[in-house]
Amino acid sequence: MFKLKIIIPTIIFLILLIITSIIKNQTRIIEKKLYKLNKIITLKEKDINESQLDYYFLSSPAEIEKKIKLLGLNSYSSIDHSRIFLNLSNFISIQKKITVFNNQDETKTKKN
Repeated sequence: MFKLKIIIPTIIFLILLIITSIIKNQTRIIEKKLYKLNKIITLKEKDINESQLDYYFLSSPAEIEKKIKLLGLNSYSSIDHSRIFLNLSNFISIQKKITVFNNQDETKTKKN
């Protein structure tokens, strides 16, 4: 009876020890994968930031004017802010208004 009291807790302790070891190994593997993914994400974010910086630099009005002067073009004019659309639905609604006005003008000219 005395041996049974010692054997049962020992077996439970060993089982818990083995389970803990397995769980720790699995979490270590997951942490390594997360580290690799975070490293990849950091590199991608760096590439995106550098690309955005290149885009902003190359598309700035001062840079565009320099390029136009180098090419010898004199007919450069900037776009009015009213012609820049923030989304597609805004552009489509303005296009519909323009086509309605054009149709009304055409009907007036056909009547005359």
